[in-house]
Amino acid sequence: KMLRVLQEKEVERLGGNKLVPLDVRVLATTNRDLREEVAAGRFREDLYYRLNVFPLQLPPLRERPSDILPLAAALMQRHAAERQLTLSRDAQLKLLAHEWPGNVRELENCLQRAVILASGREVAGEDIFFENMGAAEIAQSCAAAPVANESAMLDGGLRSAEKQMIVSALETVGGKRKDAAKILGISPRTLRYKLARLKEQGVAIPATG
Repeated sequence: KMLRVLQEKEVERLGGNKLVPLDVRVLATTNRDLREEVAAGRFREDLYYRLNVFPLQLPPLRERPSDILPLAAALMQRHAAERQLTLSRDAQLKLLAHEWPGNVRELENCLQRAVILASGREVAGEDIFFENMGAAEIAQSCAAAPVANESAMLDGGLRSAEKQMIVSALETVGGKRKDAAKILGISPRTLRYKLARLKEQGVAIPATG
């Protein structure tokens, strides 16, 4: 269907019986090598050539470190404009030192977590956590006393730092559990378990959006 739209430059509305001419420019992105996908039979060759009119190769974020801080500043404006948060020098160095296997999406998730954790007008180095760090590790780092592991923390009652982090994440995404889990760097299943424990403790949980 997409190939037909690109070739004929017209589309038929759902439930309609009249072709509508299009005057659009199509931008298609992928993180896969489409030549390899075509060779392996996983992507249509004719569609590939229709899309590949003016290809642009954008290197991964780890290969363009000069873009990290400007992107971070723009993302901070998006997610913390009302708080006027800035990145401390330690936070900037921590961002620059990371490999960013998840590219800009990982950077955005990282900064959303940092905005939730930041307590003042500045995001500190200790507010920066990456995708391979779970919510328990974040809460453990924030808490005054160390915690041996996630199980021990749950058995002893969720610490206030983790409670606030989970509630704030849910408020940020309008109660959407899946999106909150992404921000927190944990699986939806783990988030459901933590929410159940929070409810047992009488914590008010934002309603599902």
